[in-house]
Amino acid sequence: MSGNTVWDICAETSGTLLAGGGRMLSGVARPLRFAVLLTVCYLLIACAVNTPYPTQAGSSAPLAERREFIVTSPQGNREDAYYWLRDDTREDPDVLAYLNAENAYTEAVMAPYASLRESIYQEIVSRLQQDESSPPTFHSGYWYYTRYEAGKDYAILARRKGSMDAEEEILLDQNQRAEGQAYYQLGKYSISPDSRYLAVVEDFVGRRQGRLGIKDLYSGQWLADSVANISADLAWADDSRTILYLENDPVTLQGKRVRSHTLGDSGPDSLVYEETDSTFFMQVSRSKSGQFLYIELMSWDATEVLYARADDPGLNFQAVLPRIAGHEYYVADHGDEFIIQTNQGAPNFRLVRAPFESSVDTSHWIEILPASEDKLIESFDVYRDFLAINLRDQGQRQIEVRKWSGGEALRIAADEAAYAASLIPLPEYGWPWLRYRLDTLTHPRVTYDFNVETGEKRIIKVEPVEGDFDPELYHSEYLHATARDGSQIPISLVYRKDLRQPGENPLLVYGYGSYGYSMSPRFSISRLSLLDRGFVYAIAHIRGGQEKGRAWYDQGKLENKMNTFTDFIDATNYLTAEGYGAGDKVFAEGGSAGGLLVGAVANMAPELYRGIVAEVPFVDVVTSMLDDSIPLSTNEYSQWGNPKYQPDYSTMLAYSPYDNVTAQDYPAMLITAGLWDSQVQYYEPAKWTARLRYRKTDDNWLLLRTNMDAGHGGQSGRYRQYDEVALTYAFILAQLDVSKAAQSLLD
Repeated sequence: MSGNTVWDICAETSGTLLAGGGRMLSGVARPLRFAVLLTVCYLLIACAVNTPYPTQAGSSAPLAERREFIVTSPQGNREDAYYWLRDDTREDPDVLAYLNAENAYTEAVMAPYASLRESIYQEIVSRLQQDESSPPTFHSGYWYYTRYEAGKDYAILARRKGSMDAEEEILLDQNQRAEGQAYYQLGKYSISPDSRYLAVVEDFVGRRQGRLGIKDLYSGQWLADSVANISADLAWADDSRTILYLENDPVTLQGKRVRSHTLGDSGPDSLVYEETDSTFFMQVSRSKSGQFLYIELMSWDATEVLYARADDPGLNFQAVLPRIAGHEYYVADHGDEFIIQTNQGAPNFRLVRAPFESSVDTSHWIEILPASEDKLIESFDVYRDFLAINLRDQGQRQIEVRKWSGGEALRIAADEAAYAASLIPLPEYGWPWLRYRLDTLTHPRVTYDFNVETGEKRIIKVEPVEGDFDPELYHSEYLHATARDGSQIPISLVYRKDLRQPGENPLLVYGYGSYGYSMSPRFSISRLSLLDRGFVYAIAHIRGGQEKGRAWYDQGKLENKMNTFTDFIDATNYLTAEGYGAGDKVFAEGGSAGGLLVGAVANMAPELYRGIVAEVPFVDVVTSMLDDSIPLSTNEYSQWGNPKYQPDYSTMLAYSPYDNVTAQDYPAMLITAGLWDSQVQYYEPAKWTARLRYRKTDDNWLLLRTNMDAGHGGQSGRYRQYDEVALTYAFILAQLDVSKAAQSLLD
């Protein structure tokens, strides 16, 4: 170990132990591994004063070096002493040393709570059904499903021909594909129209840069065909020999070109389409009816859908409607018509039908579902005999079903206070059953099949929860808090009834509030570990989402972005005023753009929170959006603005968490990052942590944990993901009982 610092040793040791495997302690049970880790980290803390890595005065916390650097922009220059932590190669020894030092410090600080962390992990995984499987889906003569085997991290994809009683055919065992890999994620898979070939996009790094693989399901052999650096979307042509994929830009990592690959052809793949506007995302798909292949081009405020006949060897694409700034639309085909979800004259969208040959002429449009001021059309799904629509009504997700033959529309909702009814698209165009799931905060997810013709409804799966779980112990509510400008902020919350003590419970408030994404209530087996310890859990449906329609989204972006943060603060104050949480036991959590949320709130109202968890947080807003080489920057000007211009620059600078760190007391904070994150680069949370540690005036915990083998979604695998959840919950619970003995180790 010559040359390694104490932090290197601790990071290596803790990484080996926490992975739950490794040769070093492969025969030792997890609780004992944590006990060993606890002992090791105690010793390392005692020796930390001698570490070569710089530490904060009076503490063993790593102190990142400050180096002069100026971030230039047309609107003014800014100093950034931690810019050096950006390393696009991810190989700089100084950067890696700092990240490893922070990881080791996090493990050392959390060491006194190792048994709590292990208990939480064991609680969560004990609730998992070991051999769980998905409801089967019928398509082209086969029943497809996934299943887990006991103790394994990844699902097995399988099918049976004609009947679920037929012999099983294993299509893909992800456990075999993940063997020996630090990270593995199946992006998407697609079966060829003749049911012979399986095409997969797999990520072995965590950076959402996939690799195409093709398996011959008749022989069981993988073909030599392989394409690297692609997005997850795939679409087969009718010949079952031609497949479309998205080639990523090597710098921005976003889909840039649609190419056509022919099985067995080792030459260059044909270019089908190239997008020149860097503000647009791309997708490729095959329509449910099988008539068309689609190329969908989407920015945050405009759409263009191109289509070609799936049996056309020339793949001649044309536009359903040409792109127009401000016009968003989504398309499916039915018979000889397009079904179009459009915001033309309808901020909350409307549904129309249009003949293929005249879809560009709006005078030929026939309205299916008109515009509404208070109901948002989120999505729709087309079948041969009916149309299914996901709606947001009063903040709750519902389903409306309409037969093409006519008759009264059917609405599917729920009896719970907070719920979401969500369509599950099925691939068989002529299937008579609608599949949907019902999510609540108190009951495990239930999946239903509903026969639109006969009205028969059947439960096909209830998400299993092992152990003595009783849903009747828990209670959910759907409330509204008044924002400072008078707006009504929806809040979904859940708690355990027998542990509710008004004004005394610890409270965890979660939020997101960006991109128009609505945070639907859902049951969580991991969250039970907090609820069963007396926590009240709340989701603040703040502006920036679309829970209350398009206007709710528009009021939380660009020049209105500050509403997102003040809504969260106002929701927190409402919850404590109404007795849902004790004022000195309130926590906040958010990830990605939700990390931006809690980062801004930490600067604006730190006194409200005992602790904050910021997962892969987007916190260096201005610097990142100035750099159009960073993935997502140019695509998201319509969300945040372009800081090369005013007033966007000043607006973003006013809330950017990194730029607004100041000399004040902050809550205890756990910040996470992924070294290979392509959505929020690892150096944003790393720089933020460094600046916080340099400027904050309190002695509260400030922990940074960087997953060195993963990206934006954290660790892959069914079980390994709960290591990260256990760390988060242990951190939160530790703030309610940081003993003097444990605190003395940090002094």
